[in-house]
Amino acid sequence: MYEDLGLITTNERIGEDVAHLFNNLSGWSRNATYDELLVAPDSIRTGLIDQIHAEVAHHQAGRPARIRLKANSVVDEAVIDALYLASQAGVPVELLVRGICALRPGVPGLSETVTVRSILGRFLEHSRIFWFENGGEPRAWIGSADMMHRNLDRRVEVLVRLPGDDSVEQVGRLLDLAFAPDTSAWELDSTGVWHRNDGTTHLQESLIEAQRRRRTSV
Repeated sequence: MYEDLGLITTNERIGEDVAHLFNNLSGWSRNATYDELLVAPDSIRTGLIDQIHAEVAHHQAGRPARIRLKANSVVDEAVIDALYLASQAGVPVELLVRGICALRPGVPGLSETVTVRSILGRFLEHSRIFWFENGGEPRAWIGSADMMHRNLDRRVEVLVRLPGDDSVEQVGRLLDLAFAPDTSAWELDSTGVWHRNDGTTHLQESLIEAQRRRRTSV
């Protein structure tokens, strides 16, 4: 059993993108450009790096800027370098990584604004979220890709941009809870050592209880 996120939508732009993707995979179409999807091996790495650079521009212009990523692994050098540059520019960066993280947080002059957490629980943490403050109008993508060469270069992986404010806010609340100081988690320090934060809130149990309340209120 594992924790994941999915999207059910009638958004026509997303539907057209998905149709183009399957036609492209089947050989019936050569259209490899998408409006609402980032698709590996062509555009996930570049698309996310472009969004990271956009957060730097927002911060430098005095607009709200923040980067929050949730993934199983973060080892891709290009993505890590972009996150380091964002941190050096002063952008807050929060990473929720279940397994391997090659980025070192809290290194003076390199990653002082970066925090890295890992949450383990009853279910296998499996969802991937890429959330950006975007000058006060947050954007978020969900999908299948980890920040690894095998996912970004050697597989077909898809991230979809969440189409409405409600879904972006819902994912944002999940990340708020994950990064709250009293949420139980492992935290990575600047030397690469993980430390246990025995908080009073457990993420997965809180999400289960929220879903239970939602069902009983319908």
